[in-house]
Amino acid sequence: MVLVRWTIYRYALHRQEHLIFLCVTDYLDTISSRRVQAEVSPGYLKRILPTHAPNDGQTWNEIRQDLFSKIMPGMTHWNSPNFMAFFPAPTSYPSMLGELYSAALTTAAFNWECAPAVTELETTVLDWYAQMLNLPDYYRSTSTGGGVIQGTTSEAVVAVMVAARERYLRQVIPDLDTMKPIDREDAMARRRANLVAIGSEACHSCTQKAASITGVRYRSVPVSIEDAFSMRGQMLQQTIANCRKEGLEPFYLTATLGSTATCAVDRFEEIAAVLGNEPNIWVHVDAAFAGNALVCEEYQHLTKSFGSFDSFSTALSKWLLINLDACCLFIKKREHLTQALSINPAYLRNPSSDSGAVIDYRDWQISLSRRFRALKIWFVMRTYGVNGFKKYIRQHVRLGEGFAKMIASKPHLFQIITPPAFALTVLSVRPENSDREEANRLTQAVYESINQANEIMLTSTVIGGYFVIRVVGANPKTDAKALQKAFDALVFTAEQTLWGLRTIAKELRTESNSDGEMVNYEVVEDVGSGGDGKEMEWSQIPAVRRSIRGNFSLWSMVSNWLFNR
Repeated sequence: MVLVRWTIYRYALHRQEHLIFLCVTDYLDTISSRRVQAEVSPGYLKRILPTHAPNDGQTWNEIRQDLFSKIMPGMTHWNSPNFMAFFPAPTSYPSMLGELYSAALTTAAFNWECAPAVTELETTVLDWYAQMLNLPDYYRSTSTGGGVIQGTTSEAVVAVMVAARERYLRQVIPDLDTMKPIDREDAMARRRANLVAIGSEACHSCTQKAASITGVRYRSVPVSIEDAFSMRGQMLQQTIANCRKEGLEPFYLTATLGSTATCAVDRFEEIAAVLGNEPNIWVHVDAAFAGNALVCEEYQHLTKSFGSFDSFSTALSKWLLINLDACCLFIKKREHLTQALSINPAYLRNPSSDSGAVIDYRDWQISLSRRFRALKIWFVMRTYGVNGFKKYIRQHVRLGEGFAKMIASKPHLFQIITPPAFALTVLSVRPENSDREEANRLTQAVYESINQANEIMLTSTVIGGYFVIRVVGANPKTDAKALQKAFDALVFTAEQTLWGLRTIAKELRTESNSDGEMVNYEVVEDVGSGGDGKEMEWSQIPAVRRSIRGNFSLWSMVSNWLFNR
């Protein structure tokens, strides 16, 4: 009887596993038909879930039903071809299988002895990746440095900023190693008060957050649209000089390969030249998204100056088919990281670690325990190969360049703010005049209308005084059809917004009374044809049909319609 029950249980479990895999594949196969953004209000889940955990266990069928009825409506579908916001967060079946095996082989993996394969596979795949990216040899484990998998770029930046801070203090405080422990702590604490980390105005906010976490100050290097928002050597030099005039001591710099807003690439050769006489300033290259493109030879010239820098990070989970989390941090001299982060209590000591013959990655990161993340990377690298990665990146870059050409074909509607880069196009709506404030308002109106329609998802940002729309098509399912859909939506929405602005301005002028006051007015007429050639009711455009009352200027009346929705 026990054997029969066990057999039935195993059969039922197998059926549930089969259903799970079918559900996952069905979700990914049909993702393009789903509304890309979650259409729920804040707190929706709290209103429909119980206020306490169940006292008794529930069946998997009950749990699965709630997954689809309660959780899925609150999901934004990042792997949809219609998701063109932020940066990608791709996945693939080899990556998912790696996660599954990792969960089955669960281990804390804080040192080599916990699970030797976890450590050694991580070392191997990161050496492979350093070779793919054309990084200098000393970023590999066979030299003075090596790589480590961090959760995210933010974690990587905190880790290297701590290492930079401790290296700087050891270099500038005389006889630090010979001081008594309490005197050493006091000397380092006094000097830390004047330390300042630096990043460009376009670099990711994680650098400023890391400065806050590590207890140092932060200053930014100005960038300009004339330089495509790249950090230049002259402005860096001026910022360093200004810091020193304030009595601050620069010790760390984040340079960027592919900034968040525009995928700008800082001028690495100029930065290396400026910092040639600044050996105490640690330089980290943040290449979270765009660094993955270094697998392609046409981008590898960007690594020419990396020999002058101290660390580099890029996130496989932002482009190369590996799901979160998988940020790869490479460091020139691993001793700087381990000296700053190594704490060695008796309960963590073991013969292998004490011998120095193994790597303990707990000394390369903020946290102690770590997941077996190298497994999914290994699975994906072996499945696609270097040539498969190159093909994947180049396909997205070609699609991005094609999209930018479509936008450029409508110069009366759009302005491309920075040259397209790494599958990203940054644009604004072009008004009839050259007023930047009006362009920003129009661009915001178009952006909000498109996202409210929820057919595609875009993100916006403000850079150099420009309100811009970002379009990045680099998901596994992104294709020319999806980008054509985004282009058509942008064109249609921009045309209707500009047409509506002109129409309302004209009508408001004609409806003004002799005293200059605006009389009650409501737009009810038809407005031209939509993208499909059909006549479209003016009231179909979001928030257009409304009464306008009051004593306002012409522009106030128009902006009240267009922007206060």
